Amino acid sequence: MNGPKAAGELPLLQEPSDMELRFSTGAWELPEDLRMLQDLVRRFMASEVRPLEDTLEHDAAGLPPEQLQALQAKARDLGLWALQTPLEFGGAGLGILGQVLVAEEAAKCRMGAYFPALGAFGGNPPSVLLRASAEQWARYGRPIVEGSDTRPFNAVSEATGGSDLARAIQCRAERRGDQYVLNGSKMWITHAGRADWGIVYARTGDLGERGGISCFIVPTDTPGFTRRPIGVMTSYSPFELTFEDAVIPAENLVGEEGQGFALADSFLVKQRITYGAGTVGIAQYALELAIEWAKQREAFGSRLADKQAIQWMVADSEMELRAARLLIYQAAWNADLGRDVRVDASMAKVFGTETAFRVVDRCIQIFGALGVSKEMPLERWFRELRVKRLGEGTSEIQRMMIARSLLGTRGSK
Repeated sequence: MNGPKAAGELPLLQEPSDMELRFSTGAWELPEDLRMLQDLVRRFMASEVRPLEDTLEHDAAGLPPEQLQALQAKARDLGLWALQTPLEFGGAGLGILGQVLVAEEAAKCRMGAYFPALGAFGGNPPSVLLRASAEQWARYGRPIVEGSDTRPFNAVSEATGGSDLARAIQCRAERRGDQYVLNGSKMWITHAGRADWGIVYARTGDLGERGGISCFIVPTDTPGFTRRPIGVMTSYSPFELTFEDAVIPAENLVGEEGQGFALADSFLVKQRITYGAGTVGIAQYALELAIEWAKQREAFGSRLADKQAIQWMVADSEMELRAARLLIYQAAWNADLGRDVRVDASMAKVFGTETAFRVVDRCIQIFGALGVSKEMPLERWFRELRVKRLGEGTSEIQRMMIARSLLGTRGSK
């Protein structure tokens, strides 16, 4: 493959004025550098990722360490590393639209819902560390960009609720001299099982107060910290985290005390855009598989592709995926222009995840019994896409945010 050889050499997003001019013509056209990046990722998936994934069990949840390291080395050689991390922090500095294109292509594998490209495109520390102190960045952030196999988690959700960040958090951090003492629990935390440390949001102020939440770096070997896997319908297990008088140094506070909500919100909004893009990538790949099957499979004297019921499933799926993709692309475009994308991101997340679920459901119908067998990736995608409608803020929460913006009822209950 031809492509950039170092993270810093990746083609960056064009200037906003250029982007705006392209969009104002009425025809969406990706800049040439982003088309090259999209093609690079697409070829990497076809030549490196999917053949490797085919050697794994159907419900595998990640690669063995030695295989992951070898795959990541190939990705780094192509410049597909630390794509989301800004240039000043040693990353590729890819804009949101570029991240969307990568997310869409990287999801086109059996593990794509939670392990895009099987984890090949690493090097991105938790976004909140971009607001960390120089010492915190040097200890926790920079090693990840440089290729360390350290693994963090991000802990927001609790048993009392996940989407309502300001009101739901009851896990508390109490300042005692030069330390904080954590008590409480977190639920449904992804990638916590093998993590070395994580970002934990805890309450330092009054219950229900947006300014009462703080953000901490918590090593997993902290006394009083335990983790337990939770069995769910997906092929991996999220974790429950428990803190019982877990003591962490005050220097592990990220940003100022009470500013955790603002730190989380600023990054979560844009993450919803790439989140939606990944689900669309899965559904597009599922549709491609279903189309090929419909062309080959015969029933009642003709191909499935010649039957109107199948044709309408395919047509509806393609129309909805194109609509979802354009909604996501425009949200990314607005984000790169520096605009407020809270509503755009909510729309992209809801429409992307719900469209993907419908499309994969139709594809299973086209495949028939084969669609629900473990001979195909469809049944795994179906389970994991169902969960995607809950993550990063449920569909209902996103609809509430959109409606409040349109109706001016943000202060209502």
